Formats: sequence, C-alpha cells, structure tokens
Amino acid sequence: MSQTASDTNVLQLRYGMNPHQKQAKLFGEGKLPIRVLNGDPGYINLLDALNGFQLARELRKATGLPAAASFKHVSPAGAAVAAPLTPELAKAYFVEGLELSPLATAYARARGADRMSSFGDAAALSDVVDVSTANLLKREVSDLVVAPGYTDEALDILRAKKGGKYLVLQIDPDYVPDPLESRTLFGLTLQQERNDAVIDASALEHIVTENKELPETAKRDLLIALVTLKYTQSNSICYTLDGQTIGIGAGQQSRIHCTRLAGDKADRWFLRQHPTALGMKFRQGLSRAEQNNAIDLWLEEELTPVEQAAWEQCFEEVPARLSREEKRAWLNKLQGVSYGSDAFLPFRDNLDRASRSGVKYVVQAGSSMRDEEVVQAANDYGMVMCYSGVRLFHH
Repeated sequence: MSQTASDTNVLQLRYGMNPHQKQAKLFGEGKLPIRVLNGDPGYINLLDALNGFQLARELRKATGLPAAASFKHVSPAGAAVAAPLTPELAKAYFVEGLELSPLATAYARARGADRMSSFGDAAALSDVVDVSTANLLKREVSDLVVAPGYTDEALDILRAKKGGKYLVLQIDPDYVPDPLESRTLFGLTLQQERNDAVIDASALEHIVTENKELPETAKRDLLIALVTLKYTQSNSICYTLDGQTIGIGAGQQSRIHCTRLAGDKADRWFLRQHPTALGMKFRQGLSRAEQNNAIDLWLEEELTPVEQAAWEQCFEEVPARLSREEKRAWLNKLQGVSYGSDAFLPFRDNLDRASRSGVKYVVQAGSSMRDEEVVQAANDYGMVMCYSGVRLFHH
C-alpha cells in the first residue's frame, strides 16, 4: 500500500501490536500530517515513527544540528546530532571509507550507539533525506524511515530497498498536535496535556555542585540526553558523549538498574573501539549483523564450550580475549561523559556506578529526599551536576 498524498484522515494498518489484533488504523480529526510514500505500515511501525521523529525534530531545535534517532519498540536504541567521526568510530560503525553528509553522519552515530539493538530499526531523521543518507539506510537492516522529505534520487533508492517493501514515511515538520491527548486502556480513556516541555539551555542553569565548569560540548551532550529521555520508556537513564548517546537504560523498574544497564552499554560502545576489536579478521561472507554479534560475544566474560566453538567459526583469526584488568585499563580512558536521568536520583549509588563509565556531567530533575547525599556523591567525583527541575516520564 502506498498513500501518495495526505488527503485522508484515516490510514489503514496491516494489524495491531500483534498479527491477531485486527482492525488497526491511524486516524485524526483532519488530514493526517503523515503519509506513506512506500510500503505497508503496521501499528508498532507508527508508534516508533511518531516517537522517533519527535525526538529527532527536538534534537534539531535544541542543538541547531541535523539529528537522527534509531528507534526499536518505542524507545531509542540511539540518538545523535551531526558531528565528525573519528577513524576509530567510522570503523566501529562500519562506515569506513563512505562519503557521509551531516544527516548521514547523525544517523551513523545514532545507529552505532548500540548496533545490536538498532538491528531492524525505525530510522527517524530531522532533515530532508539526501542520497548519502539513503545509501547508508540501503545497506543497513532497517524496517522504516520517517523524515520531513526526500530528494527524488534518495526516494528512488529507498523505494528499491527490501524488494520494494521498505516503509518510507513523510511527516509534516511543522505539525502541531492538539494540546490534549488521550489513550484507551482496558476500554477506558485516559486524557492529559501532552508533554510539550521545551528542552533548552535553561535546563542546565541550576548547577548544585562545587564544580561549576560546564563546557559547550557538555551542554550539547546533556541536552541530547534530556531530549532522548523525553521519548524513552521510563524509568530511563542516558549516557552521551561527542554529540550522541552511548548508552540508554529504558523501562526498568529501578533507577539504579537503568544506570547499570546504560553504563554497561556505554562500556561496550567504548570497548568496541579497542584496537583488538577494530583489528578483527572475520570469516569471508559474514554479514555486518553477524560481525556485531561476534564482537559482542568477544566482550563476554565466559562462553560455554558450544558457544565458544560457534564464536570461533566467525573468524579467519580468532582474536585474543581481554582480561578484566585489560578491559578496565581501556575503560579508564573513557572520560568527559554526560549523564541524564528522566527524574530525580533517589540514591548516590547511581553516580557511584556512573563514575566507572567516565561520567563527568550530570543533569537530573532534583528534589529527592536524599539530594544532599547525591550532591555529595557528585562532589566526591568532581562532577558537575545540574537540576533541570522537570520530570520526563514517558509511558
């Protein structure tokens, strides 16, 4: 199905969250701000597309830079703005030697934040998609792209992806929804004002730590963390560095578990740039997804004999595993990381764990019963911590 014009207020969907959930559709009061240029959308596709595009659009507004999000199951696997890639990151992101536009670079960063989770993603882009970005999307395993527009050549490239079935969505970047939103749950309707909190530099003005030195790069990264958290299933924690997320912990019932999950992802992101990882010689014909899986298994402390044998089959030369001490020595080089929380930090343990992943800058809502204890933890590590004063729960 392809809807070539936004001339209707109803869009029929393949099915709901699961194939047995029929009679699925998207509808609104007037003409829809979104149209299908290629493919056949499902319910989850639209959830990811609408959340993802809002994230990318708000990153664009907050930073003034082209932005991208890689969405999976209604939370971002990664989000980023355009910033030059180091040779190590380009290799780790499998884009070495490619000519990347600023928008393509933003997407390469967003997808590279957590390449395993980004497999089969919804790509959300803040700007008109150019040929460079379309060619990058063409080579990756992705379910859909949503953007405010496409050049003719870029659209032709994307329409040919997945045998002509790749979902391409165009959305009005200036669309402003009704201030009230509602949802139905168990046959009952809930209503609230939509979360129209604006994330900008004012969220970083209230610095509560002894260290108050907040460089412009850290301000950018903290804003990226806050905007990302606004569209991440709560509880949520986000680590950012160099214009992109490097670890996101989403949907955990305990905040410290979010911090640990996101911190572990940030550690893996950095370990993937270790010379051993960048120098791996994979077996010919191994796909990029399989290479990603092999690198991830390389980071495991221990494999069963069956896992070990299967893992070794991925390589022409089996790489040496890093000892715990070697990993720690490498991770000690990870510095200047920013950390955001979608609500207040209830205990200092969050910052104790965050410090092990190079966190230097923190933004959180504040107003915990243990604020004094948490501020002391930040001071113990020489961190700069801001109170945003706004909670960003998303369910």
